[in-house]
Amino acid sequence: MKKILFYLSIILFSTALYSQQKHSDIKVDCSFCHSCENPTKNEPCIKDCPRHTMITVHHSPSEGPLEIKIDILKKEKDLYSPVIFSHRAHSEMSQMGGGCSMCHHYNPPGRVVACKECHDVNRQRADLRKPDLNGAYHRQCIDCHKLWSDDKGCTYCHAKNSDSGKNKITKTVPKKDRIHPEVIAPNKVVYNAKSGKNKFVTFYHNDHTNLFSLECKDCHKDESCVKCHAKEKIIKKQNKTLNQKHQLCSSCHDTAKNCNNCHMEKVTEGFNHKIKTGFDISKFHAALKCRDCHKKPKSFTGLKGTCSNCHQEFKAGTFDHRKAKLVLDEIHAEIDCSDCHTNANYQKPTCENCHDDKSFPANLPGKKIK
Repeated sequence: MKKILFYLSIILFSTALYSQQKHSDIKVDCSFCHSCENPTKNEPCIKDCPRHTMITVHHSPSEGPLEIKIDILKKEKDLYSPVIFSHRAHSEMSQMGGGCSMCHHYNPPGRVVACKECHDVNRQRADLRKPDLNGAYHRQCIDCHKLWSDDKGCTYCHAKNSDSGKNKITKTVPKKDRIHPEVIAPNKVVYNAKSGKNKFVTFYHNDHTNLFSLECKDCHKDESCVKCHAKEKIIKKQNKTLNQKHQLCSSCHDTAKNCNNCHMEKVTEGFNHKIKTGFDISKFHAALKCRDCHKKPKSFTGLKGTCSNCHQEFKAGTFDHRKAKLVLDEIHAEIDCSDCHTNANYQKPTCENCHDDKSFPANLPGKKIK
């Protein structure tokens, strides 16, 4: 009887396995997933999965729970206690690798679907393409953690019921405020193209984050913990095409027209608004962020050097002239701005409209202050 059951289980397993369509038989353009013409097992040339680009509704980590106690599979005689999953920390890290879709794959637009809504709680092997809930939980976690951690034992995530909630991740009861530590980014990175006359590209990281208000996920896309936490500290270098190397930069910069905008003969200094644009912002606009004037996302061009781009319809008494390092006297404080600043030129006033014998800056309409 045991032999019959054994052979019957083999037949059922084989039927489920081979009833699925073979990968090579699927009628689809290989270039959709592979970047080379003849992918092999050793060199598959896999492209980044486009799944997350198909999502129309995006969610932020703050929308989800801080942590989740995964106890839906709990049984009385379990050796291990339920996992306390730090959902907020993982969702924050996922922003650089596809967002919620890294775990909530095939999620429909709108709300985020829980794992149990698609994966059956009951143990089953009828369809090997979709594991049951227990298999889905373990596959999702192990696939990432095994790449950067040598410890793949159960107690890395699970605490034994006899250990009062301790596991190897925290060494103590998991805390609700456990999040990823701050990543200290370099201020300057120099790339050497090693070819041509202008081979140096100087990238100032802080300029892009502090001045241009970019977030980590804007540039660090389709990345995982492995980039920093590879267990062997060695990541296989990928051979990228010229377009792939410029892809991140070209999302904001026009990299096709003039290579010399970035590629220089020597290492360059950081962004200087006066040198780059001819408009000096050091006097009155140094504290402003780029977005205060450049409203269009990922676009910092097209503004004229006149103050009227932002400052319009000035009226007497509404502007604190001390911001211009000049306190107006009683006479000039009562007149309209346009009487001195003709044609909305707020950089240099004109005196000729009222005075025949006075000019700026020889004759000031008030007193300078520091």
